[in-house]
Amino acid sequence: MTLIDPSQQALTKWRFYIDPWLLFGILALACFGSIVVYSASDGDMAFVEAHLTKLILAMGIMIIAAQVPLGWYRQFSVPLYLLGLALLLGVMFFGEISKGAQRWLDFGVFRFQPSEIMKLAMPATIAWLLAKQSLPPNWSQLAIALLILLIPVALIVKQPDLGTAILVVVSGGAVIFFAGLSWKLITTIIALIAVSAPVAWHFLHDYQQKRLLMFLDPESDPLGAGYHIIQSKIAIGSGGLEGKGWRNGSQTQLDFLPESHTDFVFSVLAEEWGLLGVSLLLTLYAFVILRGLYIAWYARDSFGQLMAGAITMSFFIYVFINIGMVSGLLPVVGVPLPIISYGGTSLVTLMLGFGILMSIHAEHKRQAKRHYQS
Repeated sequence: MTLIDPSQQALTKWRFYIDPWLLFGILALACFGSIVVYSASDGDMAFVEAHLTKLILAMGIMIIAAQVPLGWYRQFSVPLYLLGLALLLGVMFFGEISKGAQRWLDFGVFRFQPSEIMKLAMPATIAWLLAKQSLPPNWSQLAIALLILLIPVALIVKQPDLGTAILVVVSGGAVIFFAGLSWKLITTIIALIAVSAPVAWHFLHDYQQKRLLMFLDPESDPLGAGYHIIQSKIAIGSGGLEGKGWRNGSQTQLDFLPESHTDFVFSVLAEEWGLLGVSLLLTLYAFVILRGLYIAWYARDSFGQLMAGAITMSFFIYVFINIGMVSGLLPVVGVPLPIISYGGTSLVTLMLGFGILMSIHAEHKRQAKRHYQS
C-alpha cells in the first residue's frame, strides 16, 4: 500500500494550466502592439488605456478558458453553434445599423457582434461531427459539415461583413481539410469556387465590388475608393530598412493614413520600424503559429487535433489577409491585425481561441493527474 502525503494530495485536486511558450509569444505581440497603437493614436493615453484594458480582459478570458477541460468544449460545441445561429437571426431582425452595416446587437450595457461566436463555434461543431467516426470523413459527413458551414456564413454575408465571413469559412474549412481530404476532392472544390465566382459577383454590394476593382487598379480613384491602399503602400515603402523612428512616421502623424490603429496598423509599424520591425513581427507570428501546430500534432484525440489545427490556421489567415490587404496584394476586407490592432470583440474571440488551444495541450497533464488520483 502506497501512502500519499496529504500536502501532495491537496496539490492534485487543482492545478493551474497554461502553456508558457504560447503565452510568451502572445505577450511579446501584445507589448509590441501596444507600442504601435500608442504611436497610431498620436500618444492619446486614454485611447491606449482603453486598448490595454481590453487586452488584459481578453487575456484573463484566455487563462480561464485554458483551465476548462477539453471535454466541456466538445460537449457544448453544438449548443454554442445553435446560440450563435439564433443571435445571427436576431441581428437580421433587430440588429443595430452602423455605417451601412447591420452586424451588432445592442444590449444597452454593451454592444455585441454575434458573428464573432461563429469563429469558434464553427470549428468546434464541425470537429465534433467529424471526430465521432474514424477519419477521413465520408461523403455524408462532408455534406453535413458544409451545410453547418454555409448557413451562418450566408447570414454574415447578408449583414454585410465579408471579412468575418471569410474567417468563419476558413475556421470551418480548416477542420474539414485537417480531417483528411484527397487532393482530387480539394481540386474539385477549388474548381467549383472558381466557376461560381462570376455568379457570386452579382450578390456583392456595390462597395464590395468597388473594393475588388480598386484592388486591381487603386490609382483609378486616388482620392476616393483607392485612397486607403495608396496611402498604406506609401507608408510601408517609405519605412525602408530601419524605419523613420517611433512616432516619426509622416503618413501616420500627419493623418494621411486612415484607420491607422485598426485595419492599417501594420502600415504604421512598417513606416516607423522598417523592414527590421516587420521581420520581428513576422518572427513572433511564426513562433505562435508553429507552437499551435505543435499542440495540434500532439493532441490526445481527433477532436483536439482538428480544433487546434483550425484555431492555428484561422490565426494564420488573420495575419495573411491583413498584411496582404494593406500591402495591396489582397482586396481590403476589414480584417484587423491580430493582437496588434486596437482590440474589441475580435480580440476577445482570438484570446478565447488561444485559451482553448492551451486547454488542448493541457489534456496530457489532466489525464496524468486523473491516472495518479485513481
